[in-house]
Amino acid sequence: MRVALLALRLMCLAWFWPVTQLNSSHFPNKRRHKELYVGENTKQKHGGRVDLKLKKLDSTKSLLIKSEQLLRIEDHDFAMRPGFGGSAIPVGIDVQVESIDSISEVNMDFTMTLYLRHYWQDDRLAFPSSSNKSRTFDSRLVKKIWVPDVFFVHSKRSFIHDTTTENIMLRVYPDGNILYSVRITVTALCSMDFSSFPLDTQNCSLELESYAYNENDLMLYWKNGNDSLRTDEIVLSQFFIEDFQPSFGLAFYSSTGWYNRLYINFILRRHIFFFMLQTYFPTMLMVMLSWVSFWIDRRAVPARVSLGITTVLTMSTIITGVSASMPQVSYVKAVDIYLWASFLFVFLTVIEYAAVNYFTTVEEMKKLKRAKLPNSYNATTQAMVFDGCFHDNEIDLTSFADAASTPNTERNTQSRNSTISGPTEGTRLRRRHPLKQNLSFIMSNSYMIDSYSRVLFPLAYLLFNIIYWSLYA
Repeated sequence: MRVALLALRLMCLAWFWPVTQLNSSHFPNKRRHKELYVGENTKQKHGGRVDLKLKKLDSTKSLLIKSEQLLRIEDHDFAMRPGFGGSAIPVGIDVQVESIDSISEVNMDFTMTLYLRHYWQDDRLAFPSSSNKSRTFDSRLVKKIWVPDVFFVHSKRSFIHDTTTENIMLRVYPDGNILYSVRITVTALCSMDFSSFPLDTQNCSLELESYAYNENDLMLYWKNGNDSLRTDEIVLSQFFIEDFQPSFGLAFYSSTGWYNRLYINFILRRHIFFFMLQTYFPTMLMVMLSWVSFWIDRRAVPARVSLGITTVLTMSTIITGVSASMPQVSYVKAVDIYLWASFLFVFLTVIEYAAVNYFTTVEEMKKLKRAKLPNSYNATTQAMVFDGCFHDNEIDLTSFADAASTPNTERNTQSRNSTISGPTEGTRLRRRHPLKQNLSFIMSNSYMIDSYSRVLFPLAYLLFNIIYWSLYA
C-alpha cells in the first residue's frame, strides 16, 4: 500500500514539472517585479536599507558598457599608433592661450595657461550612427585608447588641471575623427637678452613636439594655419604683447632622428614707466641735488661735504637695488650705463669741491706769506687755513702794511703795474694765455671753478641724456 502511494506521488511530480518550467520562462517579469516589490517592502521595514541584489540595474552603467562595445576598444591594441607600419599619421594642433601668468627675468622663464587641442583619425574607433552625432568622453576613456604624446620642449614644470576633475575632453565622431583637448599650465625657458634693459623687447617661444614618434610615424602641423593660435585678452603688468604667431620646423636628435616641432612665438615689449618712477627719476634728482653744492660758499666745508657724501651713498643704494632684482649677466645693461654715468657725475661733484677747497687753501697761504705775519699769528692763521674756514676779513692786515712794504714787494708792485699797463710801441707782444698762466689764474681765483661748474655739469648731463635716450629708446 505504501509502495503504491509513493509511486502515485512520483507520477504526479513528473507530470507537473514541465508546466512549472514553462511558466517561469514565459513570465520572467513577474519574478522581477516581485523582487522589486520585496525590496520596497524591505526598505520600509528596515528603515531605508535596501539589498543591492534586489535593486534594479542602473541604465547609465549599461550605457557605458554599450559605448565601449560600440567603439570596440577591447578588440584592438591601442598601444600601437593608428596605421602602424604605414605612412606617418597627421596630427593637427590648435592652441588657445588663456593667460600668461608670470614672466621672471631672474629665472629667465615664463608661465602660460592654455588649451591644447589635438585632431587625428583612428579608424579603429569608428562606429555606426544614423544621426552622425559625435560622442564625448572624459579622462576615463582616454587612458584606454591611443593619444599623441606631445610634450613641451625646454619646459621646467607643467601639469594638467584637475579641479574638480581632470580637465580632459575626448570627442569621437562616427568616421573615426577624434578631438582631444587638455587644459595645461606650463613653465618654459625663455632666453632673454638684457643688453637694452629696461628698454628691451623679448622674443619667447613655447615649443611642442612628439616625444616617441619621429617624422616617419607622426606628423605635427597647425590645424588652421595662422588661425590655429588664438588668445584671450591678456594684460601684463610690465610687458605689452606686440605679436602672437605660430610657426613650425624640424628638430634633429643624433640618436633618434628628425621630429616635427611647432612653435608658439610671442614678442614682449617692456613698459618703461615703472622703471622711470623707480630708477630713472630718482637718479636724475640725485644728480641735480649734487649740483646744489655749486651754489654753497666754498668755505662751508661741512655743508658741501655732507651733501656730496649723501648723494654718493644714495646712488650706491639705487645701483645695488637694481642689481639685486636682475640676473647676474656678464654684459653691461642699458640701465647700468645710465646709473654708473649718473654716479660718475655725482662723484665728480665731490671731486670738484675737493679741488676748490685745495686751491682756496693754496691761495690763502700765498696771501699769508706775502703779508709776513708775526709768529704769534702764524699758528692761528695756518690752522684756520687748513680748516677751510679762513676768511679774508678775519685779520686786519693794515697794521702790517709797513712790514709788508719791503724793497722786494715794491719791486713786485712795480713789475705788476708795468704788466698791467698796456704795451708801448715797439714792444714785442708775448703769448697772453699759456697753460701755466691759466692754471695759475684759476688757482688764484678758485671761486670761478664753481661758476663754471654751474654751467658745465648740467650741459654735460643733458648731452648724456640726449645720447642715451636716442640710442636705446
